[in-house]
Amino acid sequence: MKRVDDTVETVQELGRDIGSYIRDQRNHAQISLRQLAKLAGVSNPYLSQVERGLRKPSAGILQQIAKGLRISAEALYVQAGMLDERAGGPIVDAVVADTSLSERQKQVLLDVYVSFRRENLTRKARDIAAESSAVAGSSTMERSSVDGPDVTIETATAKE
Repeated sequence: MKRVDDTVETVQELGRDIGSYIRDQRNHAQISLRQLAKLAGVSNPYLSQVERGLRKPSAGILQQIAKGLRISAEALYVQAGMLDERAGGPIVDAVVADTSLSERQKQVLLDVYVSFRRENLTRKARDIAAESSAVAGSSTMERSSVDGPDVTIETATAKE
């Protein structure tokens, strides 16, 4: 059985830089840089620069890379900082600190909480991808961000 501390660590885990994450996922999938570039519809040099941290890909490019890697775009958005999966803050702290709950009860509550957060992040990731697709090709962009109690989302919208 998982320990409560392990779940708290999972919720609080910070994203690494996006390039390293993409490289790790590509290596895990046993796909060459050239193959992933072709699958994602980007050039080899561009993908290489992303993996080395020299370029920051847009949400649309991340979505294409996610498809090529066959992973969720949400995972890449979180790693890139476009979706900020915050630590859970006071909710996790309250569950962990509650002495009237058994370890099993704490674990069940935290598992449910993490499950709902994941579901909500997936929905928000889809919204970001849709917005990114809608503004693709626009040369003038304006950044906006939406803050929620547990999630921060940055999107780019076209200026008309």
